[in-house]
Amino acid sequence: MTDMTWVVPLPVMLPLLGAGLTLALYGRPRVQRVVSVSVLSLALLASATLLVLADDGPLVVEIGGWAAPVGIDLVADRLSALMLTISGAVTLCVLLYSLAQSQEDDEESAPVSIYHPTYLVLTAGVANAFLSGDLFNLYVGFEILLAASYVLLTLGGTGERIRAGTIYVVVALLSSVLFLVAIAMIYAATGTVNLAQLAIRLPEIDPGTQLVLQVMLLLAFAIKAAIFPLSAWLPDSYPTAPAPVTAVFAGLLTKVGVYAIIRTQTLLFPGGRLDDVLMWAALATMLIGILGAVAQDDIKRLLSFTLVSHIGFMVFGIALSSEAGMTAAIYYVAHHITVQTALFLVVGLVERAGGSTSLERLGGLARFAPLLAVLFFVPAMNLAGIPPLSGFLGKVGLLEAGVASGTALAYVLVAGSVLTSLLTLYALVKAWNKAFWQTPPEDPLPARLPVGMVVPTAALVSLGLALTLAAGPLYAYTSRAAQALAERDPYVNAVLPDGERGPGESADVAETDEGGHG
Repeated sequence: MTDMTWVVPLPVMLPLLGAGLTLALYGRPRVQRVVSVSVLSLALLASATLLVLADDGPLVVEIGGWAAPVGIDLVADRLSALMLTISGAVTLCVLLYSLAQSQEDDEESAPVSIYHPTYLVLTAGVANAFLSGDLFNLYVGFEILLAASYVLLTLGGTGERIRAGTIYVVVALLSSVLFLVAIAMIYAATGTVNLAQLAIRLPEIDPGTQLVLQVMLLLAFAIKAAIFPLSAWLPDSYPTAPAPVTAVFAGLLTKVGVYAIIRTQTLLFPGGRLDDVLMWAALATMLIGILGAVAQDDIKRLLSFTLVSHIGFMVFGIALSSEAGMTAAIYYVAHHITVQTALFLVVGLVERAGGSTSLERLGGLARFAPLLAVLFFVPAMNLAGIPPLSGFLGKVGLLEAGVASGTALAYVLVAGSVLTSLLTLYALVKAWNKAFWQTPPEDPLPARLPVGMVVPTAALVSLGLALTLAAGPLYAYTSRAAQALAERDPYVNAVLPDGERGPGESADVAETDEGGHG
């Protein structure tokens, strides 16, 4: 397995090299397109390879040959490899969609030339965050993807986009400052920012200090993941961006925050001291998000609110602090990245076909674009959790884990999850009926949908269905990932072999874990 560790940095390096190349090719959009698609295809292949290799144990690469904890490590375990593969597939489909859209709109000028390197930098930042083996490098990954997202969000420079971009930038900077302060405090308390070494050292410090550090990290990540009450920025920021940008933001950016919560809660703070707080946050995120969605008459804003709402399901699984809960949460993250991105791409096609995303101005699209009606209906039902689709399977896993937990609060969350699913179904069926079946205010022209935009959208919808067909093997994989997260030893031992541990640092992480990860 050691000879294959060279694959680990590829999902980060390839997009960065591609970004430099596409920047040098500024003004030659056709060549840029070839470079971007080739680079993301190779990165997806590397991620899929890691998905297979990491099933035998974490793969670690020491950047610059400096061993941990002094150097920076990139670590590919089951969780990060799965996130890389799903995000790789999504970013490639969104890129193909956006290229077809720019060709259709005849945008061969500067904004598109800037788009390629920025998009690739965003992809590299996401991959770096998933692979990071220390907190500061995780911070760097966040900053890379956030800097790129500022550019993508304001691409085109309309007043509305600049205003939305300003809100997004302010909120992102706030979360970054919180994260940086948390890292400084953690380093002051433990003398390291390496995740594996922190897993050993954090249980040895004062419990009160531990709690402060945990709260600081959770606050920073909760803003990035749009967990209530830190989620108000998202519905105002995302809908103003172009459809491909909104799709990749909705699918990936909040999930990087969720990933960071999973990684730090399981590896650094496994005692479950803040589980009740997370449960209440999950419940509020679910219900307030979905009530916001029900009240919307614009599909983009409706989907933005459902995005916030369904983050609550993932937080519910994390807060259960059980292998069953974590298994379902990881599966649900993979499902949600795929389905939510697909829905935003479909909405881009709806806007092109109907000239608007307002449900009051749309109607009759099923008659003129039946394929579009199907492409919206399938992921919409998947998101709502209609059996036997992957959304249903993920939610059933979460509900079973909640019932198995047996606490009163877990039962409240189970009831809240069921109610949220029903309201999601109501909101999406209402949107589908209005956009595709109601009598339109004026007779729409027969819709001509560009094949280059339809194919990537259909591919993502199909990927959502594939998660259903492959639910058995995928759920088993996420179960093994959750088990490794609970044990912690595989990760720590891969990063810090006995010879590289500090004096008095035990070879068995479980010995230093007071609370355990039940």
